[in-house]
Amino acid sequence: MNTVELKPGIYAVGAVDWNVRSFHGYTTNRGATYNAYLIIDEKITLIDTVKAPFAEEMIRRISAIIDPSKIDYVVSNHVEMDHSGGIPAIMKLATNATIVTTAASGLDGLKAHYGSDYNYLPVKGGDSLSLGKRTLQFVATPMLHWPDNMVTYCPEEKILFSNDAFGQHYATSKRFDDEVDLDIAMAEALKYYANILMPYSMQCSKTIPVVKSLDIDMIAPSHGVIWRSHIADIVAKYEYFSDGKPEPKACVVYDSMWHSTEKMAHAIMEGFARNGITAKLFDLKENHISDIMSDILKTEYIAVGSPTLNNNMLPTVASFLCYLKGLAPKNKKAFAFGSYGWGGQGIRGVNQELMACKFDVIAEPFAQLYIPTPSDLDALENTVAELSK
Repeated sequence: MNTVELKPGIYAVGAVDWNVRSFHGYTTNRGATYNAYLIIDEKITLIDTVKAPFAEEMIRRISAIIDPSKIDYVVSNHVEMDHSGGIPAIMKLATNATIVTTAASGLDGLKAHYGSDYNYLPVKGGDSLSLGKRTLQFVATPMLHWPDNMVTYCPEEKILFSNDAFGQHYATSKRFDDEVDLDIAMAEALKYYANILMPYSMQCSKTIPVVKSLDIDMIAPSHGVIWRSHIADIVAKYEYFSDGKPEPKACVVYDSMWHSTEKMAHAIMEGFARNGITAKLFDLKENHISDIMSDILKTEYIAVGSPTLNNNMLPTVASFLCYLKGLAPKNKKAFAFGSYGWGGQGIRGVNQELMACKFDVIAEPFAQLYIPTPSDLDALENTVAELSK
C-alpha cells in the first residue's frame, strides 16, 4: 500500500472511504478519510486508528514501513469508533503496546468499547510523553466534540495532530491541502464544522488561542487533507466559524404540498432582498438538511415554512427542525410561515420548535388560509422587509 511521509520518520497510514455517503445523517457526498499517523522513533507510536472495516488497509500501510508488532504506543485522541475502531485489530498484532488516552473519560470510553485487558496510560492536559528524539504533548479539548477529546502536539516536528478539529469529510488520493482544490477543502471544512462542531463553538473559540500559541507548520486532522500551506487560513476560518457573530443573511427553509407555502417562501425572499440581505431558499424536497447547515452557521435570519398535514407540520420540516435544534445555533432571529386548510396546527408547531431552539422569534407565525393571492404575497413581502430593516 502507498504510504505518505509527512516528515522524516512520520507517515500517514490511515484509510480512504470513497463510498460513504452518510455520517449520522450528515451527507458525505465526497466520501471521507480516517487518518492515522505512524511515528518511527525509539518508541514507535501510532496516533489514532481507523473505522473498523478499514483496519486491514491501515495495517497494510503500517506493514509497508515496520512490523506492527513493534508498536509501543497507540495514542487515542478520541474514543468515537471512526477513530478508535481499528484498536482491536492493531492490538492483536502489537500485543505489548500501551494505549494512551485521556483521564478519565477516554479511559472509561475505551474500556466500555473494547474491554479492560489492554495496557492503558491515561493522560491529562499538559502531560507529555518522550518517544526518544521526539516528545508528544497532550492538550485536552473536552467537548470538541466528546468529553474525551484531546489533541497531540509534537514540538520537535511542529505538527499538531488535531483530531476532529480542522477536519473535512473529503476522500482524495492526495494527502495535503496544496495538492487538492482549496475551495473544495474549505467548503468541506465549513460543512464539517457546521454539522459536527457548531454546538461546541464556545469550546472551539477557547481552543483557538491555544492552537495559535503553538509553533506549528503542519496540522494533521483525523479526517480529510493535512494542512501545511494554508494553516493560517484554516485557523482564521475556525475563528470565524466559532465567533457567534451572525451576518446580514437569511435562510428560508420550507416544504410545500400544493405550492402555497412555496409562494410564501418566495415572497419572504423578496422581503429580505429589499433590504440588501443575502437570502437563500431551500426546498426540503430538494436540499438535504446537512447541506443547509453550512449556510445556517453565520446567517442572522431563519424562516421556516410548512403546510399542515394530519394536524402537524410536514415530516421533512420536523426532521429539519429536530436536526437544527441539536446543533444549537446561536444569535438567530426566526419566524414560521405556511398555508393551511382548516386547522393550521403545522405552522404553530413550527413556531413552537423555533422557540425551543431558543431563537429570537421576531413575529407571530404567518399563516395563510388556502392559496395566497397576489395582494397576500405583497403584504407578506412588505412585512418581512419591515421586520428585517
